[in-house]
Amino acid sequence: MTAERHGVAVSGPDAEKFLQGQISQDVSALAVGDVAWSLVLQPTGRLVAVFRIQRQSPDSFLLDVEAGFREALIERLERFKLRTDAVVTPVDHPIDVPISWPGVDDPTDEGQRIRGAMPRLGAELTEDTIPGEAGAVFIEQTVSFTKGCYTGQELVARIDSRGGNVPRPIRVLETDAPVAVGAEVRVDGEVVGKVTSAADRAALAPLLRRVIVGQRVQIDGVAAVVVGEQPPVLDQ
Repeated sequence: MTAERHGVAVSGPDAEKFLQGQISQDVSALAVGDVAWSLVLQPTGRLVAVFRIQRQSPDSFLLDVEAGFREALIERLERFKLRTDAVVTPVDHPIDVPISWPGVDDPTDEGQRIRGAMPRLGAELTEDTIPGEAGAVFIEQTVSFTKGCYTGQELVARIDSRGGNVPRPIRVLETDAPVAVGAEVRVDGEVVGKVTSAADRAALAPLLRRVIVGQRVQIDGVAAVVVGEQPPVLDQ
């Protein structure tokens, strides 16, 4: 995972109210200096970006996002900034707090990131991603279910009410040999997903939900096993 992150400042008398209605984290609950992960979504509930947010003063916030995704974040925020006294601007520095993720000691280490099921924008997370596909830890880190409404909330809430059941959950794979990004994951010859990240003998891949933890799969002829958290499988 790249260590480079790009900053976005959101400031002004309406900054808190604006962000509270646009992102998945409870902005009003952040004290000055607090840092939290959050999502910004399309109205359909599909992902635009995952980022960190820090309250820097009562009326100013700093966001940072993986390199290459700042413009998408700014564009999405600006699109819904109507009659709002808040300014969204790129800045030349990210949040001055190390990145952290449950179960991952060093999120900049690709092997640790993969084995910790920490998804990355442009790899596991795309414009077609439903947030729940990234797993329970991802949702716990990025979404508040006690705040008010925000754009895209309906799909997130509906998936949560169904126990996190999604069409293509992102899974950790332990492989018998290194595999390549883009390699097809197969069960009994059927393609059930593609590798989106790989390092050493570990990989991440969104897989059909009927592929369960503990199941053996093949990745371009390399044997692998699905490991990690498995949500309940409901009727398809």
